[in-house]
Amino acid sequence: MQERTVRFGPLSGYVGYALRRAQLWSVAAYLSAMKEVDLRPTQFSVLILINENPGIRPTEICAALGLQKANFVPLLNELERRALVVRHAGVPDRRSSALHLTPEGKALHERALQLHENWENLVVERLGADGREQLLALLQKLT
Repeated sequence: MQERTVRFGPLSGYVGYALRRAQLWSVAAYLSAMKEVDLRPTQFSVLILINENPGIRPTEICAALGLQKANFVPLLNELERRALVVRHAGVPDRRSSALHLTPEGKALHERALQLHENWENLVVERLGADGREQLLALLQKLT
């Protein structure tokens, strides 16, 4: 039986559809690039924020990344289980915790940055350097 050509009609002209298709490609390529360090996009973002802001509180990370605390707790627990992040009692509020990368976390963070650069280069191969900058500017307008 011969495959039928699927007509997309107006679907291919919808911004939401194009964003979703780009996201699917992007996440698949990202996961492949980061396989060695086994980091999902949000975990990578959290490691970057902790590295850039030693002692950051979980609530600050949630606010910065738009995460729900209920979703953040298991993510943080996983990073702790992997010995990448450690919690210290916060100062002056001892009820909150200050997050820091462990030496293992710092090493993994550095390797993840290298792998992420490979992924970024893949994006640039598809879009060109100017296209990458244009896409970033357009996406920032949406967010």
